[in-house]
Amino acid sequence: MNKREDILDDDFVIEMTDDKGNVFYYVEEMIIPVDGENFALLVGINDEHGEGCDCGCDCSCDCSCEDEDVVIAKIVVNADGEEEYIEPTDEEFEKVQAAYERILDEEA
Repeated sequence: MNKREDILDDDFVIEMTDDKGNVFYYVEEMIIPVDGENFALLVGINDEHGEGCDCGCDCSCDCSCEDEDVVIAKIVVNADGEEEYIEPTDEEFEKVQAAYERILDEEA
């Protein structure tokens, strides 16, 4: 079983599509509440990695694997009552980033 299959078995995977039709997969790492709203810290699932890479990450590609794909998304409830992940405003992003830094400081 590869890393992606392990994640799919254990976690809720979020699929996001960009404006060019490219599909990306994320796992919700944590929820950060800010001003009565919830924001998700999403970490990308990288499908390209397998075994045998010389970068030390056990993948089979020429990559910079240490660069994680991390996204902050606002969680809203749509008209059907389902949660959706949308891009936060710049102001919301700054507040979430500050809240996340406070959480990291508290854990240290």
